[in-house]
Amino acid sequence: MLRRLSAAAAATLLLSACAAPLATRAPAPPVEVGIVAINDFHGALEPPNQSVPVTTEDGNVMTVPAGGAAWLASAVDSIRKKYPNHLTVAAGDLIGGSQLTSSLFLDEPAVSVMNQLGLEFNAVGNHEFDSGIDELVRKQTGGCAQHTARKPCQVEPFAGARFSFLAANVIRANGDTLFPATALRSFGKGRSRVTVGLIGLTLKGTNQLVSPEAIRGVEFRDEAATINALIPGLKARGADAIVLLIHQGGRTTGKPDPQGCEGLNADILPILDALDPAVDVVVSGHTHWAYICDYARINPARPFLLTSAGVFGELVTDIRIAIDPASRRVVSKEAHNVIVQSPGYRNARGDIVQTDLFPRFAPRPDIAAYVAKYSDAARAYTERPVGKLAGPVERYNGDASRMGGTLGNLIADAQLGATTGAGAQIAFMNPFGIRAPHQLNPAADGSLTFGQLYSVQPFNNTLITQSMTGAELKAVLEQGLDNDNPVQLLSPSQGFTYSFDISRPVGDRIVAMTLDGAPIDPAKTYRITTNSFLANGGDSFSMFARQRDAVIGMPDIDALEAWLKAVPPRAVPSETRVTDLNPAYTPPKPPTINGLVP
Repeated sequence: MLRRLSAAAAATLLLSACAAPLATRAPAPPVEVGIVAINDFHGALEPPNQSVPVTTEDGNVMTVPAGGAAWLASAVDSIRKKYPNHLTVAAGDLIGGSQLTSSLFLDEPAVSVMNQLGLEFNAVGNHEFDSGIDELVRKQTGGCAQHTARKPCQVEPFAGARFSFLAANVIRANGDTLFPATALRSFGKGRSRVTVGLIGLTLKGTNQLVSPEAIRGVEFRDEAATINALIPGLKARGADAIVLLIHQGGRTTGKPDPQGCEGLNADILPILDALDPAVDVVVSGHTHWAYICDYARINPARPFLLTSAGVFGELVTDIRIAIDPASRRVVSKEAHNVIVQSPGYRNARGDIVQTDLFPRFAPRPDIAAYVAKYSDAARAYTERPVGKLAGPVERYNGDASRMGGTLGNLIADAQLGATTGAGAQIAFMNPFGIRAPHQLNPAADGSLTFGQLYSVQPFNNTLITQSMTGAELKAVLEQGLDNDNPVQLLSPSQGFTYSFDISRPVGDRIVAMTLDGAPIDPAKTYRITTNSFLANGGDSFSMFARQRDAVIGMPDIDALEAWLKAVPPRAVPSETRVTDLNPAYTPPKPPTINGLVP
């Protein structure tokens, strides 16, 4: 028999029946995603014997030994463990300009290490193009096709990158991108599902940093315009957050602080100021500088989180973003640079030791064993003696310097010595072409190894000697002092000196030039030697690209080895070759760093 319910009872049943569905409609909490980011690894498989400078609370600067692929892997693992949802990315120059252990084998071990490390996406940088487009495509797809003078697959078959290269602004003749421009990664399920959209690209000026032969058939388009055009498509495909991986960067001022952003400057700024504010995180690179920036403090209309993890795997950036799945936007974000502390070492200035102020990472065994396999294979090259030097030579302040120091002078002397048969009277070395560790530090008996030479000159350039008038020579030196490119003072060979005053008008900043004490005659023709990178107009020295009456010589590293062997021990260059007549003057427009890394 059916019974009629009272109104009160019916209401009670109705409320209880509705209680569960109402509870399930409560807003889903923000979804946290961890992003592990690196940049400018440059095939640094072994600890690079470099350190991260950090300003302590008492205002002093300490140096922390850092880097090495096995230690980097442990640091990356430690960050990923914090986040159920995580993504591992890079902002270019994973390869190229690499340690000998990687470079000898066409950076195959660097790519394989990144596979084991769990990298998912890498924006191409300028150095990815060093060995040409066909070789770069092989890095992605694998195989043993030979596209360079060096033979591939010398140690093992090469399977290619399991991570994806992104190249939004690298355009083939048919209008297609060389690699995909964007990618999507989703996390969570149901109402808690969120999607991160990624855009990856290199700096527009890559064509100035790579040999023209290596990039024939592609063009490099404007960064901001490319990024902004891609954002609506990513949003339409469901992207809740936009993460930009860009091989361009900045620098900071003040005391060293890998977590800081004081006085951010350089080429990344105009790009950021032109970007769609829909971008949430910008992972940058290229300058080898470490910083964490809340860009809203610089430009409130562009509230990006900007990061860079320095160079050589010495740091890794721990980025946390929280995405509201209901509003489909990032509601909070923060980042921190983690020092990849590794074993101490000794350099010309003393012992660099570990500290308990930062985590000490143990090398990940599988990566350590893998690197050891390639280190063993390279040992015959790295340990070969190549001559003696009377003392250490150095590019002072490394990438922060616009001059080549005694190391640049030594290289220029070697290149002049190797090309006198082509009539060379002067040789120049570009300081940005001097790589880590920015010094040659001989053993107690003065001996140097091939591995040490290669660490500072890993590009396999050849020497080119050409004719230039004195007026053209002045014009090319002026190109290093214009307001459009980085200030870069070419290191000259012995016998040539020049002075400059940057307070003078552009194009008239070189005040004097002499060769063996005599003023350079504007109308007279001189024979000038540079590496092939400069001779092709690299680092914006377009005057060299004329190559009048050019003679091609030996590889640059062979010239340096021959110079050291000829006079054991070779003396350290000590004379002043470049003089700043107005060192206290600061140009009204800060110099850019578009071509920092050749």
